[in-house]
Amino acid sequence: MAYGSLAHHCNLENYPVPAQSPVISSLVFGQKKEVKAGIGDLKVSGRHDAVLATYSLGSCIGVSAYDPVARIGGLLHFQLPHSSISPEKAQTRPYMFADTGIPALFEACSRLGAKWRRMDIKIAGGASSKTSTGMFNIGPRNYQALTEIFKSLGKSINAQEIGGFCSRSMWLDMATGEVTLKTNTAGQQVAWTTM
Repeated sequence: MAYGSLAHHCNLENYPVPAQSPVISSLVFGQKKEVKAGIGDLKVSGRHDAVLATYSLGSCIGVSAYDPVARIGGLLHFQLPHSSISPEKAQTRPYMFADTGIPALFEACSRLGAKWRRMDIKIAGGASSKTSTGMFNIGPRNYQALTEIFKSLGKSINAQEIGGFCSRSMWLDMATGEVTLKTNTAGQQVAWTTM
């Protein structure tokens, strides 16, 4: 997959992406509906009453993208760095991999009316394993793949909470663009506002 083509037209016709706002959850986050992105999943929305959420970001990485003008955004929870690990799985589960999931995130938001150049990007996860090293330590490999993709696209990451040994959960408030993080260590909470 050549993700460099995204810099011109965000054209990813071969990947299944949501055609419209996937607000389908019945969970309530305050007065808002929580839409959960599971592992290897992507959710996008233009609904201001939605909060996109993902849980248990260990070595996986959560990527939030939000256009503050259009108030459209998405949340990706990818698991592995490269689709070449399993090309067959990448065809059916493109959000599982950084190199197919990140372009699909931009494309899905674009289909709802977001402009990817305006998007505020925040990332979390990529934890290291205390017992795994080298190629089996997926968190650092996921982060390396992500940074290479963003560098090739000429897109900056506005905020990040990466590495360490903790699990994180992440919420994107579609009304404000605020991203909230919570770690599994002492319940620390961080909130980022849109830049």
